[in-house]
Amino acid sequence: MTTPDSEGLLAEQLLRLTRRVHRIQKRHLEQRGLGITPAQSRLLRTLAHYGSPPRMADLAERLEVVPRAVTTLVDGLEASGKVRRVPDPANRRVIRIELTDDGREALRELHGARRSAAQEILAPLTDDQRSVLEGLLDTLVDGAGERGC
Repeated sequence: MTTPDSEGLLAEQLLRLTRRVHRIQKRHLEQRGLGITPAQSRLLRTLAHYGSPPRMADLAERLEVVPRAVTTLVDGLEASGKVRRVPDPANRRVIRIELTDDGREALRELHGARRSAAQEILAPLTDDQRSVLEGLLDTLVDGAGERGC
């Protein structure tokens, strides 16, 4: 049985773990010298999941941020040659964002950085502990069917 105090402690542990994960991932990104921020990394990963170049509004919705935030991220990534703005073939007033070859290469590096960060974070766990953690995280990510939400 959980108590309000144990739930508060668990929530604090989750927040501390989240901060640690971000710190370690940021360090692994910096070690690879990509010059990409964690927010830009997230935008590149999101962009890679589209079958065709999305609009900035699509990216903002998927990232759950305001469109202005996407503009700033795209500006930085475009300046470094990782993405480019292209006109929509059906409506020239619409601009779409596509990955460049440099952007695809950066994504490969980002995946490697994330894998090495995960290995560092999970290193203290045994295989059995990792298996249990995987099941618990699946339950938390899925939100048990988002009951009452």
